[in-house]
Amino acid sequence: MAVKIRLKRVGKKKQPYYRVVVADARFPRDGRFIEEIGTYNPHTDPSTFKVDGDKVKDWIAKGAQPTDTVKKLLKYNGILE
Repeated sequence: MAVKIRLKRVGKKKQPYYRVVVADARFPRDGRFIEEIGTYNPHTDPSTFKVDGDKVKDWIAKGAQPTDTVKKLLKYNGILE
């Protein structure tokens, strides 16, 4: 089972708001997920990114792979090196 840490799109049309979730890679983007570990709002100035760093590190230790976008956000916010 390939597990990914990725963004789940929520919010209104033309105003996306994202939840950072841990999900099986085979599940749809906005479908089933294992655990919600944070949020990302690109419309605030500056963008708001809140995530539980301990849960992220725990899931990565278990083998979960963050997507490219999530990896950039985690590095920018100092959660990953």
